[in-house]
Amino acid sequence: MTRFCMLLVACLALLAAPPARAQEALSEEEEEHLRQKVGEAGSSPVEFIRALEAHLKKYPKSPRRADLERGLAKAAMDARDNRRIKLYGEMVLAREPDDTQLLERVARALLDADDKESAGRALKYARKLEQQIREAAKAPGPDLDPRRKARLADELDRALGKALAYQSRATGNLGKLEEAAALAVRGYEAWPAAESAREIARWLARLDNNDEAVRRLADAFTIADSVATDAERALDRARMGELWRKSHDSETGLGDRILEAWDRTAAVVAARRARARELDPNGQAKDPLEFTLSALEGAPLKLASLKDKVVVMDFWATWCGPCRAQKPLYDQVKKRFQNEPRVVFLAINTDEDRELVAPFLEEHQWPRQVYFEDGLSSLLRISSIPTTLILGKTGQVFSRMNGYVPERFVDMLTERVKEALAE
Repeated sequence: MTRFCMLLVACLALLAAPPARAQEALSEEEEEHLRQKVGEAGSSPVEFIRALEAHLKKYPKSPRRADLERGLAKAAMDARDNRRIKLYGEMVLAREPDDTQLLERVARALLDADDKESAGRALKYARKLEQQIREAAKAPGPDLDPRRKARLADELDRALGKALAYQSRATGNLGKLEEAAALAVRGYEAWPAAESAREIARWLARLDNNDEAVRRLADAFTIADSVATDAERALDRARMGELWRKSHDSETGLGDRILEAWDRTAAVVAARRARARELDPNGQAKDPLEFTLSALEGAPLKLASLKDKVVVMDFWATWCGPCRAQKPLYDQVKKRFQNEPRVVFLAINTDEDRELVAPFLEEHQWPRQVYFEDGLSSLLRISSIPTTLILGKTGQVFSRMNGYVPERFVDMLTERVKEALAE
């Protein structure tokens, strides 16, 4: 479901929901008018905006005005309507100053105006956004698996880079060029991206530091950034040439600067990837044997250590009833191979909330030798639980059993393990 569709559903739910306070209740007449207007809007955010604006024009003192203004701000973001993002977004932020999504979008919309009055307001929101991001980074949060932890760290760094880039633009528009350049440098350090490098160059050029501006534009031009467009890179190239010629009368030597930037930004990206691997050692893994699985107890398991063995993986979850029914059958197969050192059985948990696992094992008296999937289920395309998967001695998938047939499971799995051993 798209964000706009969710917004539409929320608005209709608002009509059906009982008011939190008596004075919030809509009159029957107003409720019917709002229902009609929202229904006529269909699936278009533009028409949705018109519907709510028409409603507020007729009922300017609506007891649900705050909710409707919030709906207008979110719809304006979907419609990419900067004028209304500013209009309704600032109304909402006056009441709800911690709405991170609105802080980011309102600051960006204000900066499109490129005037001092808008810059001052944008700076206030961008600073608030930075504060929230830093607080979120400090918060302990839930016990996340390595993939989610790495993804969250990236999201926070990217958001911080944006917040600082917005502050840079606003500060520069207020005439504080050196401070603007310094803020942009901090943004690039938080999240190396073409936008931040370009922002550094903007203010350095305004300070007549053309050589350093070219260096930063070369970073923007060469850095691996999926958000940067070909059109933006073309503008970076043109601007580099323009600034270089001002100082050197020709483009001689510019190519060397671009090659230096290529090496420099490649090293920056490599360092970020190395940091991501520290949080998620499986982030770049393309093969099962490249994975390291964290354990409920004890040391992580490097699957590469199981090369030349047949590995039987039981993907299960605490909420899965069939997993509980399959467990004694699976244990029968394990018993058949208990004296075969070339076969390894792994219980791999797929719960999102890992804190559920230990109490579940204790309650059901299952062994605590459990590993977490840590992204392996995505690589192996585990789409249902339980799934029993066999890796052959080379580490490639030999067999897959989605679900189980109770009367045949033990013999089927036994035969497939023997076949894998025979290969």
